[in-house]
Amino acid sequence: MQVARRRFYAPAAIARQVEAKIASARQSEETVDYLTFVPDGEPTLDANLGHEIKALKPLEIPIAVITNSSLIGREDVRRDLLQADWVSLKMDAVREDIWQRVDRPHGSLRLPEILEGALEFAHVYEGQLMTETMLVGGVNNSPAMMEDLAAFLARLQPTVAYLGIPTRLPAEAWVEPPPEAAFNRAFRVLSAALPEVEALIGYEGNAFAFTGDAAQDLLSITAVHPMRQDAVSAFLTRADADWAVVEDLLHREQLTEMSYKGHQFYLRRFNQQQHSQESSGAKGG
Repeated sequence: MQVARRRFYAPAAIARQVEAKIASARQSEETVDYLTFVPDGEPTLDANLGHEIKALKPLEIPIAVITNSSLIGREDVRRDLLQADWVSLKMDAVREDIWQRVDRPHGSLRLPEILEGALEFAHVYEGQLMTETMLVGGVNNSPAMMEDLAAFLARLQPTVAYLGIPTRLPAEAWVEPPPEAAFNRAFRVLSAALPEVEALIGYEGNAFAFTGDAAQDLLSITAVHPMRQDAVSAFLTRADADWAVVEDLLHREQLTEMSYKGHQFYLRRFNQQQHSQESSGAKGG
């Protein structure tokens, strides 16, 4: 765990790689809606985030940042995020003890600073502001907690408040979604306080883009988004590839397979040496 911002990659190098990836996607007749900062970690830890957003602006594609909000209390982070067209802030709880249990933050972080930073950001941000709340059964879904959260989100005034449940592999085996009645109640509470609330309770589908290299595309996607077996199969069909690509990645220990809720998921495996090289900027990503 870390909270100190540092530089990971050269903004110009990222811009070149993104431009090449866009060209490959368009050659494969894929649509590019957003350029989204959602790395294997927290994007605002990158001290170059603002420079990277600026370097990507000439591509004239809206830029999104999905953040866990942990560093939104910092003025430099807010300044970087102001340059994005679409920002999603994670807001799982507004009570310190519940936030600690759901998000398990770094010991130096304080929830009041995060909430105040989010309000300051929302007050001046001119883009599309979203919030995302993950409900964990028996932890952050009580009526009182939802009323508190709704009151805070009403002050933020997001364009859309997303309310979700665990649908992919959680960090802990004990994590379960709340009962349907509890989720519906939470949805009603938020809807009474906010202009638009959307539920994220189902499988998100298999619409993953193909850019020309099935193996590298799978590794890129699964680094930040575990893929269900049916999604991988659909992707390989679109890429005119077969399951041997997955078997090879599993054999080389670049991909790992796990089960959750009756489904097989595939996610990228980072060994210690590879992760160290990528985090230090020794390799592009």
